Amino acid sequence: MSVLIVIPARYASTRYPGKPLVMLRGATGEQKSLIQRSWEAACLVGGVDKVVIATEDDRIREHAEGFGAEVVMTSADCLNGTERCAEAHGHLGLDHDIVVNFQGDAPLTPPWFVEALIDALAGSVDEMVTPVLRCDGRTLNSFKHDRSEGRVGGTTAVFDGSGRALYFSKEVIPFTAETYGDDAPTPVFHHVGVYGYRSAVLLAYNASAVSELEQLEGLEQLRFLADGVDVRCVEVDAKGRQFWELNNLEDVPRLEAMMAEMGIK
Repeated sequence: MSVLIVIPARYASTRYPGKPLVMLRGATGEQKSLIQRSWEAACLVGGVDKVVIATEDDRIREHAEGFGAEVVMTSADCLNGTERCAEAHGHLGLDHDIVVNFQGDAPLTPPWFVEALIDALAGSVDEMVTPVLRCDGRTLNSFKHDRSEGRVGGTTAVFDGSGRALYFSKEVIPFTAETYGDDAPTPVFHHVGVYGYRSAVLLAYNASAVSELEQLEGLEQLRFLADGVDVRCVEVDAKGRQFWELNNLEDVPRLEAMMAEMGIK
């Protein structure tokens, strides 16, 4: 099966304008932009035919082409990354069986997270899959701290026994009153914002109306649930690596500290 990775990169973010171009210092002190680090992470994924960055902004295009990325220009009217992936896929001729939406604000995404999605789609009749990571106490406490400070941290997911998603939220769900140690497993799952789609379901997304829950939560995947599409959650193993997205300005030092600890240059 032919696999395309698209990295949506929007300059005009409401919450964090220009986020793809923010600089992050690695373990050796070298600074690279968020979008370059995300592209480099995507290029490590095996079994992929093409990796492109999809953007609406010439500043991002020029920067990305400068470090060697292939760029597809998309409309400023795209409401979210999934719409941008669908448009980029169309511009490239609809030649790929599987399209992966690799978040441009998640440079710590390990390649095996994405490879698990590709394997899940290739070995099933699922139309869409996404990874989830069981939170340890440290991650869960970070989520709760962000919410207590009025910030949106990571997204959480709940799903049934077969892995079918029931809901995604920027609140911490399910509720648990228990206190967990830093390394203790918890019943909360961090949704890793990577998606694998079959071509047909991705194309149908752009023809579908925006759902109320999608608007309220600001989560693009809720449109699929509103349309009755089964979204399969695939549990992945961090294998000792830390994972976090850059959601807020306060996440920059957090990501830099994680890269330093993991020795990411």
